[in-house]
Amino acid sequence: MKPREMRPGVYWVGAIDWERRLFDAMIPLPDGTSYNAYLVRGSEKTALIDTVDPSTSAVLAGHLDTLRVEKIDYVIANHAEQDHSGSLPYVLNRFPEAKVLVTPRGKDMLHDLLMLPPDRVITVNDRETVSLGDRTLEFIHAPWVHWPETMLTYLKEERILFTCDFFGSHLATSDLYARDERLAYEEAKRYYAEIMMPFHVNIQRHLERIKEYSVDMIAPSHGPVYDHPAFVLEAYRSWVADPPKNIVVLPYVTMHGTTRKIVDYLNSALMDRGVTVKLFELTSTDIGKLAMAMVEAATLVVATPMVQAGLHPHAAFAVFLTNIIRPKLKFVSLVGSYGWGGRMDEQAKAMLSSIKVEFLPPVICKGLPTETDFKALDSLAETIAQKHKENGFT
Repeated sequence: MKPREMRPGVYWVGAIDWERRLFDAMIPLPDGTSYNAYLVRGSEKTALIDTVDPSTSAVLAGHLDTLRVEKIDYVIANHAEQDHSGSLPYVLNRFPEAKVLVTPRGKDMLHDLLMLPPDRVITVNDRETVSLGDRTLEFIHAPWVHWPETMLTYLKEERILFTCDFFGSHLATSDLYARDERLAYEEAKRYYAEIMMPFHVNIQRHLERIKEYSVDMIAPSHGPVYDHPAFVLEAYRSWVADPPKNIVVLPYVTMHGTTRKIVDYLNSALMDRGVTVKLFELTSTDIGKLAMAMVEAATLVVATPMVQAGLHPHAAFAVFLTNIIRPKLKFVSLVGSYGWGGRMDEQAKAMLSSIKVEFLPPVICKGLPTETDFKALDSLAETIAQKHKENGFT
């Protein structure tokens, strides 16, 4: 692809990775991704905002060649993670006069991760500005979105906010702008659930700061650009601030069909009480979709057989994932079966130390569920429905 002009003198110069299917050796990428970098030409100076994953440095180089870029004065490193900063060594080697602008914490991290020469890196304060002549860049520190050194860059004259991972989405597309709002919403929600949700308290604070700026365009470092950004701003505000909904997420794994019987009964009991249930079979599910379901869910019920004396490994991973992404859940429970003993419920509680939830009494059957067990499942479903109602979860 060629560079894409967003405004006169403002270009997308990133790379689209159509084939990548896994991120951080963990996160599924069913729709690929992109590494967005942006070139801003002022009347006196030129700035490159972020770079690209080092595997696509040649693509960035080709864009700069096409635009006949002979000098870069500043490289803005909004985030030190290598999918954005990894091509900095190439850029600094090609443009020996270029200086990297970064937060103080970012300078240390770039040295640790890339061993950048300290004399090529300049730290900028929160709200500090840099002039490109007829254009001005303002830097907005945004720590813990989603690393401690993150910042946003605002191009004042064009009212473009370059947000790096904030508002990003893992989506490879030939469209520069988010034209399909349904698709853009789903991909942004997946990205939020997998990467941003653990930091929702910080994100809520930064959303308030963004209100101070007139923003016509949001340009993240993954996925399409939002030239009508209101819908993604509203989506984020809902995800971080709205109360949970009347939803139970029910991930399960079954070895011989017993736990599946428990899941089917509980699912029906919850549905009869007007609770929305989202089921995920853990040996084959897309963990991104599991994370997305927990963005708005009020309750998580993990269903698992006992393996040796504890959770099935797939169920343990689902619990571990929940602890990492820290959703707005209010209630958690466990159902399943065992053969001779074990303390699965205590293990699950210990693994959920990062979230504040109420643990509802588990229903753990010895072997096949009996009538007593089915009554306990009805009681659990009733408890969940009542608690959702009492808290106004609709």
